[in-house]
Amino acid sequence: MEKQIILGEYYFRQTEMVAGFKFSEDGKFQFFFSYGAVDRNATGTFSVEGNLVKLKSGKEPGKDFTVNKEFRQGDGYHLVFTDTNSMLVQNIRCFVLMGDNREEAVTDSEGCIQLDIAHCDSIYVQHLLFPDIVTLVKSPDNKNNHFELSLNPSLEQVSFKGIDFTIEEDGSLTCLPNYFMPMPGIRFLAAG
Repeated sequence: MEKQIILGEYYFRQTEMVAGFKFSEDGKFQFFFSYGAVDRNATGTFSVEGNLVKLKSGKEPGKDFTVNKEFRQGDGYHLVFTDTNSMLVQNIRCFVLMGDNREEAVTDSEGCIQLDIAHCDSIYVQHLLFPDIVTLVKSPDNKNNHFELSLNPSLEQVSFKGIDFTIEEDGSLTCLPNYFMPMPGIRFLAAG
């Protein structure tokens, strides 16, 4: 299919959510997403391979948080998140991998997670209001158990890593449920 097929604007609406793309002739796209109080965006480039639209956002995936301090202290694992907006530190999910086992925890109202476990292999984090590719906090060779993190401005952007869109016969764009739009039936319709 020709790239020109997807030029212009496409929108998806569902209850309180609205999202849209603008595809330009120069192979660039703009994206916005609004759901309740959460607004997100992305810019980047696109390519068409057969009936698939592949997006490459300017956002680097897996970099929504920065580890500012890390050290070994006491037992268990402790994560502390800070941001100028204290409301944002309340909705962060932590994935803990221990061999074949996985546990999850969510920050408390102060932006803290205390994991009362003796050992884990890896720790990843993801914001529940701004989900994207998870950020690695602790790798298997890292022996630290106390981590202080901040939220990066990229949090409100979308990386689109692993999300491809299909050009349907009616000209709409569809994709499978994913990490930031988990609902079925995602269909972006051409404006006009």
